[in-house]
Amino acid sequence: MQGLQNFFLFCSGVNPLVLKRAPADVGKYANIGATVFFTGVFAFMAASYACFTVFKSYPMSILFGLIWGLMIFNLDRYLVSSMKRKANLLADSMMALPRLVLAILIALVISKPIELKIFDTEIKSELISMEQERFKEQEQILKSRYEDDINTLNVEILALESSFAERQKNTDILLNESIKEADGTGGSQQKNLGPIYKTKRAAYEKSQAELQKLSEEISPLVHSKRNQIDAYRQEIDEEIASLKRVPLDGFAARVEALSRLGSKSSVILLASIFITLLFIAIECAPILAKLMSSRSPYDFVLDEHEEKYKMAHFKRTNLLRNLTTSKVRMDTEIKKAKTLRMIEMEKQLANDMVKEEYDKLKSSLSWKDVFRRKNVLGFED
Repeated sequence: MQGLQNFFLFCSGVNPLVLKRAPADVGKYANIGATVFFTGVFAFMAASYACFTVFKSYPMSILFGLIWGLMIFNLDRYLVSSMKRKANLLADSMMALPRLVLAILIALVISKPIELKIFDTEIKSELISMEQERFKEQEQILKSRYEDDINTLNVEILALESSFAERQKNTDILLNESIKEADGTGGSQQKNLGPIYKTKRAAYEKSQAELQKLSEEISPLVHSKRNQIDAYRQEIDEEIASLKRVPLDGFAARVEALSRLGSKSSVILLASIFITLLFIAIECAPILAKLMSSRSPYDFVLDEHEEKYKMAHFKRTNLLRNLTTSKVRMDTEIKKAKTLRMIEMEKQLANDMVKEEYDKLKSSLSWKDVFRRKNVLGFED
């Protein structure tokens, strides 16, 4: 039992040396560590399931889930351990805000694969519907490739048949007129086969001959175009038969299916929302627990430890800064004094040399020779 408690304390990111000085907080941080640990377990399960829906491999799914779970566990452990309570509530809230945002994002990532597993039966039914819809879309796209050609052929057939029907109608009118002229019910209203009848009969026979000729011209064209339409439809049927129904079983398809189920059923939508909120609450629980609880002995001991280190560091840095400043100042003054001394020595040496040269000249030359010579003491006449 003690080993399990120590493990949960490790999960909470607590400092064991500081916690020894505040034993009353052991239970608090053990509970926080347990929450962090189980969050990592949920992350492992979610990542394993999500990976399995993609690769269909148990070893790869377990390996990826383990890596993801450890990463989430480490991140949660850092979020909790890096949050230190101060005396100011506003400062604590501002410090907790980015951690809460990150915790919410982690919870959303973890909760989605779990939701997919919970609604697995409903999602499978929706995936079948999605497969059928996608297959119909493929059929429609395939048919649309031939639709323009088929419509063009149908328009041409309709135009040919319309022209033939119009000519047939005119021929029938001429036939009726000749019959009425023969029995006296129309035309001249005289029952005979006189010249008027013969004229109308000749017009009918001529129209009938032209109609027959037109029929002989149109029928092959219409038959050919109908055969072409049948050929197109046969190609469509063959290509539809060759279409493969690709099963939708990937992670993205399952997420889409869950979204569609939520839009169709308010019960599933509410259940999905509550599951997400549950994981958000679990993920944010350690941070909220530290934020809502009052400052405990562990916080005071930790502040004392950090303050001591801070002051010791401040002392060491100040001493080093002062030593460095003093050394730089001393080196500067020494170099300055040496420089001034060297300048004085150079001046004295130069004066001595000039004086010595002057004495030599004074003893060896007259004043007239001095003014006649050039470049004596560095000057010209």
